[in-house]
Amino acid sequence: MPDRPNPAEALDGITADALALHRALRTHATDHAHELAARITDAQVLTGACLRLFLDLTPHTQRTTSAGLPLLDRVAHIVKAAQDAGAELTAALARAVENQRRRADATSKPVVLIGPSPQQFIESATDLLDRIPALYHAIHRDQLMPPTPGAHQPH
Repeated sequence: MPDRPNPAEALDGITADALALHRALRTHATDHAHELAARITDAQVLTGACLRLFLDLTPHTQRTTSAGLPLLDRVAHIVKAAQDAGAELTAALARAVENQRRRADATSKPVVLIGPSPQQFIESATDLLDRIPALYHAIHRDQLMPPTPGAHQPH
């Protein structure tokens, strides 16, 4: 099994992946169930990476004073943002399929669609993904984790 990247490299990768998912949601048509399912999978992979980072950091920060807790707090918020974005995308998928079913069932009457549209759920997911780079920059700004040597920080 290959070694895991150090925490700073893992955080760099998580932030880059969040930005890539954000771009994909903004630039690709996500009105098809297949495309939404692929983005949900991306969000789940992102969440898994965030949780692994949290687990990797936990043993180190529990043995220290409260100085390590701000880092764990920020990483926990990164985990939550990734997981919530995945949940919003899943809600978009469910709503898109429900709307498709309603349209197929309607014979001659206009279709009444209720609740938020799939696009509104997708917008919510992109807003949540926006939090990850902000938390990344806050971690480095507050010097909670040293930057990866020679690495270009995601924007």
